[in-house]
Amino acid sequence: MHFVLVVLTIALMGRLAYLMIFQSEFLQGKADDLHSRERSIKARRGYIYDRNGVAIAVNKPVNTISVIHNQVEDPERVATILAQELDMDYEFVRKKVDNRVALERIRTNVDREVADRIREYNLPGVAIDEDYKRWYPYGNLASHVIGFTGSDNQGIIGLEVIYEEYLKGILGKILTVTDARGIEIENTAEARIEPVDGNHLITTLDVNIQKYAEQALDKVLKGKNAKRGSIIIMNPQNGEIYAMVNIPDFDLNEPFKLYYDPGEVSSEERQNLLNQMWRNYAINDTYEPGSTFKIITAAAALEEKVVDLNDTFSCPGHRIVEDRIIRCHQSRGHGVQSFLQGVQNSCNPVFMDIAARMGVDTFYGYYEKFGLFEKTGIDLPGEAVAIMHKKDNIGPVELATMSFGQSFQITPLQLVRAASAAINGGELVTPHLGVEVVNSQGQTIEKFDYSKTKNAISSEVSNTMSMMLESVVSEGTGRRTYLPGYRIGGKTATSEKLPRRSNKYISSFIGFAPADNPQVIALVLVDEPEGIYYGGTVGAPVIKEVFENILPYMGIEPRYTEMDFSQFPVGGVNVPDLMGKTIKEAKAELKEYSFELEILGNGENIIEQFPLPGEYINKDSKLILYAE
Repeated sequence: MHFVLVVLTIALMGRLAYLMIFQSEFLQGKADDLHSRERSIKARRGYIYDRNGVAIAVNKPVNTISVIHNQVEDPERVATILAQELDMDYEFVRKKVDNRVALERIRTNVDREVADRIREYNLPGVAIDEDYKRWYPYGNLASHVIGFTGSDNQGIIGLEVIYEEYLKGILGKILTVTDARGIEIENTAEARIEPVDGNHLITTLDVNIQKYAEQALDKVLKGKNAKRGSIIIMNPQNGEIYAMVNIPDFDLNEPFKLYYDPGEVSSEERQNLLNQMWRNYAINDTYEPGSTFKIITAAAALEEKVVDLNDTFSCPGHRIVEDRIIRCHQSRGHGVQSFLQGVQNSCNPVFMDIAARMGVDTFYGYYEKFGLFEKTGIDLPGEAVAIMHKKDNIGPVELATMSFGQSFQITPLQLVRAASAAINGGELVTPHLGVEVVNSQGQTIEKFDYSKTKNAISSEVSNTMSMMLESVVSEGTGRRTYLPGYRIGGKTATSEKLPRRSNKYISSFIGFAPADNPQVIALVLVDEPEGIYYGGTVGAPVIKEVFENILPYMGIEPRYTEMDFSQFPVGGVNVPDLMGKTIKEAKAELKEYSFELEILGNGENIIEQFPLPGEYINKDSKLILYAE
């Protein structure tokens, strides 16, 4: 018996020594867990700034209201007051209050004024913690680019998600001591671990350029009752994105509110609608670029020396390729013209001919040189890739249609990048928005570098392309982009959407300035405009309006030439409203103007005009009336 007691005593002493010596840290941690409550403190998310230091994503101080179940003394009173002050359903709040968990969050992003009122009730068991809510001072501005955060303050789309690791910061903690029942012990101090604020992101965006672009696009979309539209404005020399506009857009402060009322829909349908609303179709969607792609075809042909500016071509209004008749947009044809005139006229047969001279292998190789088989590398999520023919599947018909931008699809940004290489000396730049990350003291944490690929084409061919595209604006299909005092180059496009003969089009124009030293390039797409849909008529005036505003703003001063004062006189007029009038009435009213008049359709009454009523244009511009 004594032996058994001795053995038990030794075993107990050994166990006690083991627990006190070897397990002390583990058991102390268990005790701390039992007697402590931990609440997180959100870190302030870093700001996002435009290139001029204007804040476009900031923080708004708010509070989080939570309930610590074991400390609640009067559940009914707590639930009643919280439901009243937070404008919530009582039964929903009461269920949360009665939930037997250590900490139950009732609501986040509560305004300071509301939180202060709740504090005055001095409710045991109710925790009110400081918090921060993301706030976007400009609402809808660049919504698809900036992106937004969720209730946990984590980025969901746009720059907010791409630069999450820099912006988010590190959470802090509040630690309180409780007894075994979880009730806070009085007269014990809270332990507090302060949060570490996130760093700030400096971007290439320019708030003013973005506003100008949004206003111009919104006006044409409303005037043409179009489905949607996009504008990209970039520095072609280095890939800095000054503006990226998609309309319809959405309010970044209410990102889960659809821009229209869809009526009764399922939660899955609603989420699909939100996903569509959040799509940045300047980079997430592909389309057939149409005649804007002729920039690439022309550059490749000049680089391969299969054509020069004075080569002549005949355009009877179509080309017969194998068993297919492929038409020019000018059904009666352009007749005999030089290559330069073919570019100015955007003549499809000219481009079919030069693509045939290059052949499939050579032409296909320039798709790679101009970056069309790869993503642009922009620092935004969800960038799409081009939809291309396999080289082995390209026959004469495919080659002909590819030469003028049909039968394949690219993203709008891929086109801007490729066109930039055609005019900047042959360099393929990386479009981007992020410049650097700085801390709260303004010290640089990281500066971003972006690659360039040289020799897509030679600088000599690039200079020739700039000259040719400038002539498109001064003498060709892009005349409605002409601005006195500025050398502007560009290319129009009217892309027929699939399925063919659906009478749905994308009107577009890509322009750059100054033509002799390009500092800005801009692309506009107007999707499904009603009535007149030509790129030179619908898209070109949009870029003109954008350049009219941003070129002086960017410090690019006008340099007037003799042509500015003769062929295109300085001065303008407001376009009269001719909608609903007869052709005869319109002609009588236009006698006091010097417009060049073009009438489309065989009807008597005018159902559409372009430029739109009230627009301020050069007094010798063309006015198109549509009567059908």
